[in-house]
Amino acid sequence: MYGAPDTAAAERTAFRRAEKQYKLYKPPNPKGRSRSRRKPTGGDGGGGGDLSAVVDFHALLAADGELPAGIGRRDCAGFDRPVFCFLDRSGFYFIPGALSTEEQCYWIRESLKTFPQPPNRTNLTAMYGSISDLLIAAKNQKILVEVKNPDDQERNEQNNSGGKTQSKNFKFVEELEIQKGEVCSSTTASTLVRKLRWSTLGLQFDWSKRNYDVSLPHNNIPDPLASLAKKMAIPAMPSGEEFKPEAAIVNYYGPSDMLGGHVDDMEADWTKPIVSISLGSKCIFLLGGKTRDEVPTAMFLRSGDIVLMAGEAREHFHGVPRIFTESDEQEISALVSHLSGKDDQFILDYIKNSRININIRQVY
Repeated sequence: MYGAPDTAAAERTAFRRAEKQYKLYKPPNPKGRSRSRRKPTGGDGGGGGDLSAVVDFHALLAADGELPAGIGRRDCAGFDRPVFCFLDRSGFYFIPGALSTEEQCYWIRESLKTFPQPPNRTNLTAMYGSISDLLIAAKNQKILVEVKNPDDQERNEQNNSGGKTQSKNFKFVEELEIQKGEVCSSTTASTLVRKLRWSTLGLQFDWSKRNYDVSLPHNNIPDPLASLAKKMAIPAMPSGEEFKPEAAIVNYYGPSDMLGGHVDDMEADWTKPIVSISLGSKCIFLLGGKTRDEVPTAMFLRSGDIVLMAGEAREHFHGVPRIFTESDEQEISALVSHLSGKDDQFILDYIKNSRININIRQVY
């Protein structure tokens, strides 16, 4: 996924060593045997791994006792949820279990059904153009096909160099609708859902230029998400100010995906937090320092947890080296129960092996 360090220098840093410690690696592939099982390095050889140093804020909350050295509580007037912080990481706040199970299910559905809708852009946009109703097509087992339409063959678009580029035409169809000679290429809608890696809400982020492109068509952040972000941002906001949600990036993680160490520095005012919502499978989150040479702290992020990063914390490297799926399904048992209806079967199958992260930002 985006942000992964790719230089030789990064391989030698403390942050990179921590990523390798927790990342899932594929074992050697004996001829004729499956490579589907993975295990983390530095573990017991049985796939469990050494997670003893990973901070578990849910366990600390349940224990309701004296906190370990370096961890504190943030008391915030008018905020009714427990908030943890690291004493040496100013501006970082962790809100365990911030969302109810019902709220988590709502935002999982929105992340798969609504957030990839045009004019929002996704990682699929560059190849397939604007795709509408992807989740509905996946539920109905439809296929996305590139078609040659005689009416469109002469319709070209001027590119930036002044040359001509023929536009591609894609549509969802039933398998029985595919006629010989009509289709150039095809892929199932369910496969495309699995290939989702990001979508952008509100002001659109241009990954190639690493900035916000205000000229791109966009809608405002949906009101319910904006209201949630404003409420959850309170512990990290300067006194008397209100968070203004202007953009969001939704990350979709598959079973072996990771998010390499990076700094979110494209917004104008770093005193305003990034509001980061976790949904689905549990993950390990690494919070480092202002350089990759500082040893990061590892912590568990579970569905419904919210992290805030503001001020000095905006300058700290952070990433996700691992998510937990399949055998760790007990972590999302409440979600499984609430997504057991017929209409949610596809979403349930997806979330059992995936994680979604919604991070909302004030751009200006």
